[in-house]
Amino acid sequence: MSHVSSPSSQGQAPLRTVQVLGGGNAGSSAHVRSLTAGLVARGVRVTVCAPSESDHTYDFSGAGADHVPVPRSSDPGSVAALRAACADADLVHAHGLHASFRAVLALSGRRTPLIVTWHNGARAEGARAHLLRLLERRVVRAATVVLGTTSDLVDRARRTGARDARLAAVSLPGQRAGAELLEGKLRAELGVGERPLLLAVGSLDRYRGYEVLLDAARGWRFLDPVPLVVVAGEGPLRGELQSRIDREGLPVLLVGQRDDVPELLGAAELALLPGADESRSVLAQAALSAGVPLIAPLTSGVRELVGDAAELVAPGDAEALGSAVVRLLGDAGRREELRASGLRQAGSWPTEDETVAQVLSVYDELTQLRPIG
Repeated sequence: MSHVSSPSSQGQAPLRTVQVLGGGNAGSSAHVRSLTAGLVARGVRVTVCAPSESDHTYDFSGAGADHVPVPRSSDPGSVAALRAACADADLVHAHGLHASFRAVLALSGRRTPLIVTWHNGARAEGARAHLLRLLERRVVRAATVVLGTTSDLVDRARRTGARDARLAAVSLPGQRAGAELLEGKLRAELGVGERPLLLAVGSLDRYRGYEVLLDAARGWRFLDPVPLVVVAGEGPLRGELQSRIDREGLPVLLVGQRDDVPELLGAAELALLPGADESRSVLAQAALSAGVPLIAPLTSGVRELVGDAAELVAPGDAEALGSAVVRLLGDAGRREELRASGLRQAGSWPTEDETVAQVLSVYDELTQLRPIG
């Protein structure tokens, strides 16, 4: 890990950062929690501006940050609260498009450096897609530095007009130990029995590819025993997906939002990532780190993350996804190969310390002319 001088070692007042979070993405929220703890441990003062429910879930205050509740909306009241929180910040670091747009509005007229991290690309259809492109352009042109979690996102930021876009080191925050100890209890709770358990995790949104997953599930109903797909997540498609599951008798169980994903992974034979529009998937990272074989779409972002340590199939191809599931469930040797290669690939990813060090080096670069306190 590269050495980064702490503010106090340079005779300066502690660096003060404001982290702005929309609260709608589990990966970015977990990253900010990890980043906060690492920055505070290095003597940085951190304020996290995020919805109250985010602090309840991720306990930014417990990591040593000051938490300022700011709703996800961009109404004048939210922007004013954010502007007040940023009043004496040395720099502001926003995560995600909507949080970044609020930060741009709050910092209007100020020279405070703004760092933006893109964890995923913005997604929308129709008129809303045009609006999101406008927001992206506004954000990247106002940002001092844009950090992208994949090369695709960095390229996208540059095409959109970013003056400085870089690849970000983003670690997977530490998983809870002993997840496998609850395997039997969880399988009983879910009614899995001796059936293979397949796990998908993520909000029930269109871009997650759950329609493809349901199409694929029709193809392995002939197996004995029939695998059970457990989908952990909540979102606007729940009613539509549940209706189809009931109508077609699909072996799929929607279990809603869960805070025990490491334990669910410990009970799963395979992890499934059906969406083709994922950048740095938390599930992919968690599965490889836990030694659970992963089936995912063959996209540049996924390939950059997992290398050859997952079974990659054509995006949006339900037949290919279904065939991969059948093939892996019938091939214990291949599952063991993926388990071992997944653990090796996970070992090559940046650690939490390395992630904090990279971010702090960017902070130092942008604030080296701060006056000595």
